[in-house]
Amino acid sequence: MPPLQGFSDNPFATRADFKIACVSLLRSLQPYQSPGGARIRLPLATGTHFDDIAAQLEGFARALWAIGALIHGGSLTEHECNDLIQPYVRGLANGTDPDHPEYWGPVVVRDQRMVEMEIISFALLSAPDVMFHSQEPRSRKNISDWLGTINGKDFPVTNWLWFRVMTNLALVKVCGVPHEELKDSMEDDLNQMERFYLDEGWAADGIWSDEGRQADYYSGSFAIQFSQLLYVKMAEDLDPVRCAKFRKYAASFATSFWRYFDINGAAIPFGRSLTYRFAFAGFWSAAAFTEVDLPAPVNDWGVVKGLLLRHFRWWSDKHDLFNVDGTLTIGFTYPNMYMSEDYNSPQSPYWAMKSFVALGLPETHAFWASEEKPLPTETSGIARVVKPPMHIVCNTGSHHYLLSAGQFCPWPLKATEAKYGKFAYSSHFGFSVPTGPLMPQMAPDSTLALSKDGGDTWRVPWRVHRHAFGTASLVHNGDTGKTIPTLKSSWKPWKDADVEVSTTLIPPCARWPDWHIRIHEVSCKSGSEAPAILAVQGGFSIQGRKANAGEVLPSFTDGEMFTQRDTAFTEGALQSSCGALVCSSAGASGIRPLKINFESSSRTHRVDFEPEILKPDANTNLIWQRTLIPTMKGETKLLSNGNKAVFVTGVFTMSRRTGMETDYDQLDIRARWEDTPVVVRNGVEPAGAKMYISVGSG
Repeated sequence: MPPLQGFSDNPFATRADFKIACVSLLRSLQPYQSPGGARIRLPLATGTHFDDIAAQLEGFARALWAIGALIHGGSLTEHECNDLIQPYVRGLANGTDPDHPEYWGPVVVRDQRMVEMEIISFALLSAPDVMFHSQEPRSRKNISDWLGTINGKDFPVTNWLWFRVMTNLALVKVCGVPHEELKDSMEDDLNQMERFYLDEGWAADGIWSDEGRQADYYSGSFAIQFSQLLYVKMAEDLDPVRCAKFRKYAASFATSFWRYFDINGAAIPFGRSLTYRFAFAGFWSAAAFTEVDLPAPVNDWGVVKGLLLRHFRWWSDKHDLFNVDGTLTIGFTYPNMYMSEDYNSPQSPYWAMKSFVALGLPETHAFWASEEKPLPTETSGIARVVKPPMHIVCNTGSHHYLLSAGQFCPWPLKATEAKYGKFAYSSHFGFSVPTGPLMPQMAPDSTLALSKDGGDTWRVPWRVHRHAFGTASLVHNGDTGKTIPTLKSSWKPWKDADVEVSTTLIPPCARWPDWHIRIHEVSCKSGSEAPAILAVQGGFSIQGRKANAGEVLPSFTDGEMFTQRDTAFTEGALQSSCGALVCSSAGASGIRPLKINFESSSRTHRVDFEPEILKPDANTNLIWQRTLIPTMKGETKLLSNGNKAVFVTGVFTMSRRTGMETDYDQLDIRARWEDTPVVVRNGVEPAGAKMYISVGSG
């Protein structure tokens, strides 16, 4: 797709640059604004579970994140006011007018219109004179009446409750509805959302329980933390006690959330609604707009500015996120319906515009006047536990990713097991979503697939029933040194077979920074004979074509791959008895079986695996269109009456990222690939190993 002028060629260094990018996105929508300004419909024929009028309202409303901020920031020219702003002022009047042909319609139960009301309310709160008080009296009444219909409706107990709170706040502060009329409703919603709180500033998207456990970007930039910050900005005079609490939540959340962004600005994709793209950075934009005090290491506007602008710079060279007309596509770095949700209309991606709210600050504000500063330096090692979402965030210098266990989305969400249930998610390699039931269609990167019917059907982790943090130890010459955090989870693949799978994830450590380790234990609890089980586990999916002209990567079975080069970096796929490794312009991704020393038991058996390079369907990965996945396949027939099969896997990764290619090309990939971790059970000494990782039993 062609780049979008003003965004794709933007240095994202100043407020002026930021505004140019914002305006370029808004101008791309202009050809699709309805005559009355109340609807925007992009020329794409994809549907949602809600009606098309609500989808066209999405197109109108989601631009208001930027429109409200631009007006509030006060740097618009007269031409920009007339050309960009006035159509939205007129559209707000027409969309809420029951007698106008562009009327948005009444609000019904759990209506998408409720979602868009929060954005309209933000525009009213941030620019009340332009968006509301300049309207005719009848229009002001229509706006108030239409927004008021959000009350008295059934709401999902999720981030949606924020939409009603912010709408009622606008009704009170802008539309003149007495606070006493809506105070109880607002208090009820806010108190309900207090039940979402986990710890360390994090909230779940709903109530965290065995019925559902989600703490993704909705917990931060997409909704909950973002809306809390707007509430602080707009409701301090009405609710100072709660606003003070939300400031503390934001400060605590920021101390871990910055780790989800890489040094080049990329964020780790995880969870749903990833087509919202640069909304990943909405928290940083809202933190600036709200002028909230953040603790170290983000207690400097230059650091926050860097987090926001580097993220936009990362997106600026992803030209395929645009249609030919400059509008955003449904997808991630390229158009992709496989990863979308059934609530994604062609207009939905403009939720991303909320990351522009920092434009509500004038150019003279300390945020914009400060010098951009780099990502903070991690002082606690290369693997950091973030307990509330059950993550270990890893940044080795050569790869930035997270390990995950425990989350699952209970809704009938497309690819939910891929969005929440994988073992690892990477800011560089992304992750894959399935396109069908066959193994190449499943694209099982960073997961374990099991079959008890010879490969006809497969199951992957989704709803785990136990999850916990633990520790391992890095032992050197018999002395226990560095403690390494671990994640353990258990799940049952089938209801008709009493089989349980427990997985322990061990992140990279200083001795083996390019590896993370998975220990899988498959057991049969009942006395009945267990089925033979096939297992396929995958490493990270990686760009699977040569850099020059997209040719197929050459295949190797030995070390010749590391000596035969026609580029500065290794390209090829290595499949041998010791493992599977893919090297391309994106870096290196491999997987290999590891031996584990443990006390022998007649009930514990190792599983032999055969490495294989899997070629999944195109467009399964969010970032790379054509990928390969290093995998291992194995089978066990030894499960019955308490027997246990144990297999240990080392997952190898090195990313070749923009601006860091030189450092990568100087690394000895072969030496790092062949330097495999040594893993033992507690109390079992490995023969000849001076350094090893010791983990607990069971």
